[in-house]
Amino acid sequence: MIVRLGYVAMSTIVQNASPSKTMTATFFRKLPDREAAIRKLERIAAENLHNTLRLLRHNRAFDIRMYRFSSKLIPLIGHELLQGWDPFPALEDDFRAIGDYVREHDMRVSFHPDHFTVLSTPRPEVLRNSVDDLRRHVRMLDAMGLDERAMCNIHVGGTYGDRVQARDRFVKQFQEMDGPIRRRITLENDDKTFTAEETLDICEAVGTPMVLDIHHHGVNPGEHTAGQLWPRITNTWATRALPPKIHMSSPKSLKDVRGHADYVEADKLLAFLRMAAEAGTERLDVMLEAKMKDAALLRLMEDIRNRSGIRIADQACFEIRA
Repeated sequence: MIVRLGYVAMSTIVQNASPSKTMTATFFRKLPDREAAIRKLERIAAENLHNTLRLLRHNRAFDIRMYRFSSKLIPLIGHELLQGWDPFPALEDDFRAIGDYVREHDMRVSFHPDHFTVLSTPRPEVLRNSVDDLRRHVRMLDAMGLDERAMCNIHVGGTYGDRVQARDRFVKQFQEMDGPIRRRITLENDDKTFTAEETLDICEAVGTPMVLDIHHHGVNPGEHTAGQLWPRITNTWATRALPPKIHMSSPKSLKDVRGHADYVEADKLLAFLRMAAEAGTERLDVMLEAKMKDAALLRLMEDIRNRSGIRIADQACFEIRA
């Protein structure tokens, strides 16, 4: 089985390359010239996109072909203060440059909208804001010229005191979204609410792929092991031109098992990967959610380098034999 590793948004190796620089709403309000303030926002966004391209070039130098974009590329987008603002024309060339680089080097990229984006909500205003946020993420991917292999990963959301009703509400509200948004979505199991099996049931109901989070499954396991669920999880990817994807992180501490550690424990990941290889999985992409980002990825590659049954392919990819 071929395994590729990726990381999330920020580099701890490349200096002064944040793709998430922002402006607070308070600061924006204080600026006397609204048009000048908007131009400043657009300059910050352009810098974020420039830094994203820098990180992609860094990734290529280290053979990293999987990367999650920051959701904060455009500061204050969607805020009530900026109603009517459309930054995309001013950022057209910057977005296109990122998409061109991704396609040229065959990278797998994604977004992970924040926890305020929930489709299981019973509140119409929260649902409206959530769909608007997903629409903005999809528009960024479209502006990059990326096809539907570039996706947005979200959680199911809260249970609001009744997980059956929340599940049914999610399915209904997911299916009511526009097709271009639905086709960009993957779902991930949660560490407190919807388990891997519950999330998988929803994925099968709405026809969208599932991203298994190994860490979340460890603290919110439900009744079945990851190995028992894996054949069904991989089947949710069957119609997509992509390998299945999982998330991996390690608990921060015994007292904070839900928090993410700086680095990733190799043994737990390898145990899962060997199971997946024995189950017949040919390719698998692993998004590392460690606090040390790309440095954690490179350390993990060093940790597994001399393990039995592993052949190192390059700096961020290896083969694991069943």
